[in-house]
Formats: sequence, C-alpha cells, structure tokens
Amino acid sequence: MFHMVMAVVAVVNNPDLRKGLAEIGSGLAYGLAALGPGIGIGLIFGQAVSAVSRQPETAGAVRGLAFVGFALTEALALIGFVVFILLKYTG
Repeated sequence: MFHMVMAVVAVVNNPDLRKGLAEIGSGLAYGLAALGPGIGIGLIFGQAVSAVSRQPETAGAVRGLAFVGFALTEALALIGFVVFILLKYTG
C-alpha cells in the first residue's frame, strides 16, 4: 500500500511523468473510442448488404437507414476524438 501511495506522489510531483502518462492515456482513449464505431459501421453495412441481397426491392429504404446508422455511429467516433483532444492538451 505504501508503494502505491509513493507512486501516486511521484506522479503528482513529476510534471514530465504526468505529461507522459496523459499522452499515453489520451492515445489509448482515442484508440478504444475508435474501436467501437469501427466495428459498428462494419456491422451496419454488412447487414445492409445482406438485406439488399435477400430483397433487392428494399434497396432504397435499406440504404437510407444504413446511412442514418452510419452517421449516428460516426458521431461516437467524433466524440471520442474530442475527448482525445481534451486529454492531450489539458493534461
């Protein structure tokens, strides 16, 4: 327990270490924030292609819904980018 307290004190007292940890944290945060939307966008368009291949007459409706889903999912990636910028430049 004492070693953990001393490690926290060392981080607080050393501005270079604190800045380095903030850099690592901000990069990790954006990497994880981009992972979810990347998977989501792949699922959205994969299912859209599957739906159009099963019923080609619904292509217009499916395409519209896929782009709405894409826009909402991409908004999550943009929010993650904002958090990355905040962590990087305010840390």
